Amino acid sequence: MVRHRSNGVKGLSAQEIAEQQVDVLFLVWLLARATSDLVDTALESTGLTSDEYAIYSVLAAGTITPTELARWMAAPLTTVSSYVKRFERRGHVIREPNPDDRRSYRIQLTPAGRQIHRAAATLFAPVRAGVADALGAHAPSTHDTLRSLRAVLDQVRQRG
Repeated sequence: MVRHRSNGVKGLSAQEIAEQQVDVLFLVWLLARATSDLVDTALESTGLTSDEYAIYSVLAAGTITPTELARWMAAPLTTVSSYVKRFERRGHVIREPNPDDRRSYRIQLTPAGRQIHRAAATLFAPVRAGVADALGAHAPSTHDTLRSLRAVLDQVRQRG
């Protein structure tokens, strides 16, 4: 179920965040919230949230096991299972036996799931283009910084 907004809330500005000397992890949380809000708003008519659209995008690349999806999501298998059950109820995914491991299964989008993903991708495209345009020449360094931060977070998580 997609949450429907009754009113928009203007987030903190970059200047306000800088003035507050927000630490990097809190800043990542603020970025995640702002990103979710931006994408959720763009996708509202499809019934998908930003998280669901991201998962459908992974599934659109082909069949995948729950363990592989958990790695993409950096989430426990119980979370993956909840999403899969929700998507199955919608008729957007099916499970098929994993030929490499009969104890497991693979997940794939149904034609209805692919159709809703394409509709969401159409709505997402201008958002992605707007962000890319606004980043301009900073896009490559932004990608590098975010990948580096992800690697650091993974190291800390593994030590934890």
